[in-house]
Amino acid sequence: MFDLDGKVHAWCPMLSLDSPEWQSLKHAYGNASDIPELLRQLDTLPNADGNAEPWFSIWSALAHQGDVYSASFAAVPHVVRVLATAPELASFTYFQFPAWVEICRQRHGLHVPEGLASDYFHALKMLARLVCAASVREWDSDFLSVALSAMAVSKGFALIAEAVQELNNDTAEQFLKTIRG
Repeated sequence: MFDLDGKVHAWCPMLSLDSPEWQSLKHAYGNASDIPELLRQLDTLPNADGNAEPWFSIWSALAHQGDVYSASFAAVPHVVRVLATAPELASFTYFQFPAWVEICRQRHGLHVPEGLASDYFHALKMLARLVCAASVREWDSDFLSVALSAMAVSKGFALIAEAVQELNNDTAEQFLKTIRG
């Protein structure tokens, strides 16, 4: 897989973007043969605002309305690999996407295909260290909630991760009023 510095280790390779196996993986619209090209575009840390590409197509195909697919699990290690190259520069989407895939996986009780599981779960564990590496930058409330969510997923708390993604000052205030009585 890879370390915090983004170096890939041959002893545990993630699914190559050149692998023909992408054609047998599925996403919301069919086979995932288009996903490697979208993932290659992430290497430049492109803007993730609004409907910006390639993120719009990645989200649409791999995390469609809360559903995730075999290609989603193959894509997460690639997103985290790119994130590891510059966590202090990456937009919150690089943290949000892998966290959201795991939240949806657990919500629907899905199993990661055997050939993808090791790299997928290793990538999720890397998120905690990458959140820490991103702590040198300024965070707005959106980045904070996604970073906390990524940290929770990294430690195996998908339900808390989902709740944290929904938090903002208003919902936090409502929550505190509710539990304080």
